[in-house]
Order: sequence, then structure tokens, then C-alpha cells
Amino acid sequence: MNAPLPAISSLREAATPQARFADHSSFEVRFESIGGLGAHAAGHVLATAAVLRMGLNGAHFSSYGSEKKGSTVRSFVRLSAAEQPIRVSAPVETPNVVVVFHAVLLRNPATRGGLRRDGTFIYNAPAGVIPEELKALPRTARVIRVDALGIALAEKSRPNAVLLGTICGAFPWIDTAVVLEALSEEFAGKNPAAVATNERAFQRGATEYEVLEGVGEAEGDLPISRADPEWGFATQPAGGLLPEPGNTAWNDLSASRTGLMPVLDGAKCIHCGVCDLVCPDFCLVWGAGADTSKFERELMGVDYRYCKGCMRCVESCPTGAFGEAVETPGMADRLRVPLFPELIK
Repeated sequence: MNAPLPAISSLREAATPQARFADHSSFEVRFESIGGLGAHAAGHVLATAAVLRMGLNGAHFSSYGSEKKGSTVRSFVRLSAAEQPIRVSAPVETPNVVVVFHAVLLRNPATRGGLRRDGTFIYNAPAGVIPEELKALPRTARVIRVDALGIALAEKSRPNAVLLGTICGAFPWIDTAVVLEALSEEFAGKNPAAVATNERAFQRGATEYEVLEGVGEAEGDLPISRADPEWGFATQPAGGLLPEPGNTAWNDLSASRTGLMPVLDGAKCIHCGVCDLVCPDFCLVWGAGADTSKFERELMGVDYRYCKGCMRCVESCPTGAFGEAVETPGMADRLRVPLFPELIK
């Protein structure tokens, strides 16, 4: 059970680490992301800066499955005052801060699970409609939106640099210059050309965010979200059975896209099928055309549920019918042509 929390304003406005940790034994951050957006690197940079340059105790580790673009990644950071040792190595379940790297993750209740009533929820999205899912946040939590993907694309950087800047901007006691220095050192050896672009993205993230008012409607801390096993000793099914046959037809690769998506201009399409030859996910939808004397089958569109945004269709299209577009909220749902309309409820 969590101890009673101090006044919300003191948690957010503390100007020094000492003042911050006077109220809490630790400051816990959970990064919710997908592979390819740099959540693990962001956690590593934040913890490194805090421990080696700010004189704090810190711990960081990440949890992820197969290391491929689009897989779920969670990165955890714990910080405490120098005189307060960190004895916990478990995942962060009751975070002070949740940072969401991809808006599609908002659909999962576990993304916000355990957020404290005085916590801060930072999510990556352009300005526009506030997702309905955010109503489930605590009423007293601070909600911050930043267009991390948009800034990263403009600066030729990555969303993690932007979101690190936003964390520093949102919490004055975190030394912005120190975190930026750690970020630059992280990439100086791996990719020196990225140092300057990351710095610009970081600085924009620290200032170009917006605090949203009146978003959450829940009272108190959110319940902890734990993944309980569906089957156990007494509940497991008989061997050799498929309890959910054919479930792969309801796969969802939309989280694999990182800001860009292919868009079909039907007027330019000659239905040659080259795009279908190179598509690794079979997300293109074909059907009977209006003029069967000219084309026996015509390309109707893309089912973006199965499109991971590899852009091979754009690269291979001989007429330019497929173009690359910046994905905005709701765009994929609006342009989607379903492969399996019978599965849509």
C-alpha cells in the first residue's frame, strides 16, 4: 500500500533533488514504447545523468520481447537521494511519471496502470483531439502532450531525444544541461552526426509541450496493472488443442509505424501488382474492378492494421501511385480498406 502522498504542488515544483526527495523516497519513471523509438536509450541516459552527474542514486533496466521494430518495450528508471539506497529491482508499478512514445499504446489500460494521483503523464501526439482513453487518468494528474515524432522528423532525430527534453522541462529539479550532456555522450561514439540533431530535438522538447487541463476523471491513484497468467495448473486446456484457432487474422501492426505511412492515389494506379510482390505483410487489398474488360483485379487500398510502414510499396511503385505521408491521428482508420470485413464488429 502506498504511503499518503504530500501536496501535489510540492511534488511537481520542487527546484532541487533534495526538495523533491524530501517528500518521496524515490522518483520513478516508466517509459512505454515500441521497438525502434529509443525508450531503452532514454532510460539509460536519464539514469546515467542522475547518478554520474547529479549525485543521486539510480537504477535502470528495460523489459522487451523479440528485438524487432514494433515489439513492446518498457523501460524503468528509479532515482533517490544519495543517502537513500535503492533496494528494489522490480518493474516500476506505481510511477511518478509515465512517458508514452506511441499514441497507439494509449489503447492498452496497462500503459497508465499504477500512475499516482499526483503523477505526470507525458504522451507523444500532435495537437488536436484528446483521446478518450485519457479520461481514465487521475483527475489530479498532470497531462502533457508533445509532438515528439513531428519534432524528431523535422530535426532528423528520434522521439527519445524530444521526450527526454520534455521530462527535463516538466521537472525543474532535473538538470537540463546535465541530461543533454549525457545524451550527447551516448551518441558521440555511435553516430557523431546525430549529436547536433539530438540537441535541437531535446531543446525543442523541453519547451514545445503543452499541459492539458481537465483531462482525467478518475479519483486517487490508478490500480496497479499486472499480467496474470491466463492458464495455470488447474485451468490449462488439454494438450494438442487450439483454443483460439485462426487468431492471427486479428493481428495489429499499426504500432510498428513511426510517423509515416503509405497512401494510395487510385487515379495513378495501373494495378500492376509490383507492390504486392514486395509487401512483406500482405496488407494490400485487391478486388473486382469497375471495368473488368481492362483489369481483372484492381488494387482497392491498404489495410493499415497489418501495415508496419516499411514503405517498400512506395519505393517499388512505377507510377508514383503510392506516396509517403506523415500519419496523423485517425488517418489510418479513415483510409483503411479492411482485408477481413467480416471480422469488424
